[in-house]
Amino acid sequence: QVQLVESGGGSVQPGGSLRLSCTASESIVSINAMDWYRQAPGKQRELVAAITSAGTTNYADSLKGRFAISRDNAKSTVYLQMNNLKPEDTAVYYCNSRDITRWGIRTRNIDLWGQGTQVTVSS
Repeated sequence: QVQLVESGGGSVQPGGSLRLSCTASESIVSINAMDWYRQAPGKQRELVAAITSAGTTNYADSLKGRFAISRDNAKSTVYLQMNNLKPEDTAVYYCNSRDITRWGIRTRNIDLWGQGTQVTVSS
């Protein structure tokens, strides 16, 4: 079964940057659209950023200008670049895709999640 694999989390001081990556566990899978979510302790999961199959990007209003989502089709990887990080960005970050192509067949009745990666922003 296809899985999404995340990497790039860690601890950083306020003002620092991190880049999260999310890729499919199978090389024959391409990710057409993806969302990044985050969940802080005691809070609901919230949408951080999204990229559509056409490459259109959307962000949570509070994160515009600091976060950037991008896609490398050759690597079938989606990135979340996070700059000027703040303590309130501390959360577990998850990637999610409901639109992939596997063996040349596009599939949109699927709901894949990464395992989550911890981002901690603290001085």
